[in-house]
Amino acid sequence: MVLAILLGILAGLVGFVPLVLALRLTKRTVHGGTAASMIVLLLGLAVSFAALFAFAALFFGFDHDNGIAFLLAEVVALSAAAVGFALWQMLRR
Repeated sequence: MVLAILLGILAGLVGFVPLVLALRLTKRTVHGGTAASMIVLLLGLAVSFAALFAFAALFFGFDHDNGIAFLLAEVVALSAAAVGFALWQMLRR
């Protein structure tokens, strides 16, 4: 179960990367206004959820018994990364 939790944390952190990349792309977008920024953010969110779903499906295929522990660790890691990133951004300014 410990391995499932560690892999879930890793998958959650990897799932957060597309969100950060999309946010950085929106800061560079000068053409298109708000709609272009929202499309980039929504695509980043879709890629992030697709990655999380793919990691969960792969893990459930290999180890069904520890799948819930993996899934919970994945969700908690993604949420903690998002909160930590937001706090870091606020404290930097």
